[in-house]
Amino acid sequence: MTITPGKKIYFLSDFHLGAPDAVSSLIREKKIIRFLDEKKDTAAQIFIAGDLFDFWYEYKKVVPRGYVRILGKLAELTDAGIPIHFFVGNHDMWMKDYFQKELNIPVYFGPEDFEFNGKKFLIGHGDGLGPGDRGYKFIKKIFRNKISQWLFGILPPYIGIGIANYFSKKKQVANRESNREIFRGR
Repeated sequence: MTITPGKKIYFLSDFHLGAPDAVSSLIREKKIIRFLDEKKDTAAQIFIAGDLFDFWYEYKKVVPRGYVRILGKLAELTDAGIPIHFFVGNHDMWMKDYFQKELNIPVYFGPEDFEFNGKKFLIGHGDGLGPGDRGYKFIKKIFRNKISQWLFGILPPYIGIGIANYFSKKKQVANRESNREIFRGR
């Protein structure tokens, strides 16, 4: 694909909307929307390389509450003819067809090759690639398993999303402690 002179490709990732709380998430969400508004006239394409949300699970008739501003902005951009590509990350891996059907955004579950102006790009979220991190790769296989997704899906949304929020907060606390240890060692 040839990118028109003056147009650019934008890459976004790891906003973790929803974390650590609704107030700070909303501030981040509004900043993302301002950025997208500023760049829409120069955007040839936009790639979202995972973890837009801290947790996303599409029940058959329910999507997580909130995010109406970012979802509306993404719909506005695709309606204006700006292609957007979404790569699932480790926090939003349980996507189904909401983005495709409601926002006209293709969803990729692994890295994909693209070519722009004669240059090749391998684009993806990147979690679990390369050697090592066997524990995470094992858990990822369980989480991406259709049976695991179905079992989670039979939970009422308030329970399933509640469980996800609980573990997300627990991980945030662990990350803060880990970061403190790193900086103490300096």
